[in-house]
Amino acid sequence: MAVGILEVNLISGKGLKRSDFLGKIDPYVEIQYKGQTRKSSVDKDGGRNPTWNDKLKWRAEFPGSGADYKLIVKVMDHDTFSTDDFIGQATVYVKELLEMGVEKGTAELRPTKYNVVDSDLSFVGEILLGVTYSLMQERGMEGEEFGGWKHSQI
Repeated sequence: MAVGILEVNLISGKGLKRSDFLGKIDPYVEIQYKGQTRKSSVDKDGGRNPTWNDKLKWRAEFPGSGADYKLIVKVMDHDTFSTDDFIGQATVYVKELLEMGVEKGTAELRPTKYNVVDSDLSFVGEILLGVTYSLMQERGMEGEEFGGWKHSQI
């Protein structure tokens, strides 16, 4: 099993549907990979066309447990006085990216537009993001294991 860093370069959104009838949206993104969630910054100025330019990282094993090699990208509207609203989500499949990264040491999905859909699968905008996967370099001890645990963490 190979261990690497999966990094999402969350760039921007376009034409995001307004969830608030009273004014503009303050969008942010939650990205989930195999049960681990990372959250972007909130863009309070971009409204329906936000710019994040955030880099979010996960430790990723391949092949790992389960077959769900995908990123679930949820676009949310930050609300100060109530629960944040779900705008929509996109799915980015990364199995081939991980396979290529294990084979070559690194792999990249160049920035691509993904459709964002709501719970009814209606189009509610798009997001632009790129993904890279790089194998972690073993540090010292030539990757020696102690009691089944490797001594490397992010």
